[in-house]
Amino acid sequence: MAKAPRRRDFKTVPFMVTRSDQWDHEAAELVLAYRNRALQVWEATEIGAPWLKLTREALNGQVFAHGDPGFLAVAAIHGTAHLALFGQKAWDKNNLAALSGSTASTNTFVAAKAGTSASDDLQNIAGYYGPANNNITTLQQRDMVFVACHDSIHAISRNLCHAGHGEACSSDEFPADLTNHLLPGAVLLPSVVAFLVELQRAGFIYAKTG
Repeated sequence: MAKAPRRRDFKTVPFMVTRSDQWDHEAAELVLAYRNRALQVWEATEIGAPWLKLTREALNGQVFAHGDPGFLAVAAIHGTAHLALFGQKAWDKNNLAALSGSTASTNTFVAAKAGTSASDDLQNIAGYYGPANNNITTLQQRDMVFVACHDSIHAISRNLCHAGHGEACSSDEFPADLTNHLLPGAVLLPSVVAFLVELQRAGFIYAKTG
């Protein structure tokens, strides 16, 4: 997965993705090809919902309680939750905090808690595996996959574009810029809701976090 290409050099992107070079299809195919006795996909749509907490708990339970170190969880992100998949530079440039419904003034969903590491005691609530360390970076380190949605990016971009420039604004450059600011490791897809079908066909169990 780490070696699979991520496309982050767009100048413009269309409303509807139709070609494989417009998304991270190699990484997506690796996710669908992965085999293990337990696979799970978490759909997250609301940025204020406890989706990081629940996915961490699922990962902890499967790996440490059920003894399945090969467990793979995928976070299928769209809606306002998708704001968490953009770096802080994009938040600052586009005032993405205003779209979060006052949930966050900065992207607090990414960074790991300082002083934590994978060598922490499993029972340390304030440690690497505990609720004080709910974040995307740590979950990615633990091999969780976060998939990003082109459709959501384009919708967010249209709202930003029209709010700042009116209906005459060209909306294809805004989503290109946002896409280029996706977090490292995120897998860009044409549509998260469409990919949910593919994941379930591949054996992933569906769960909803809000």
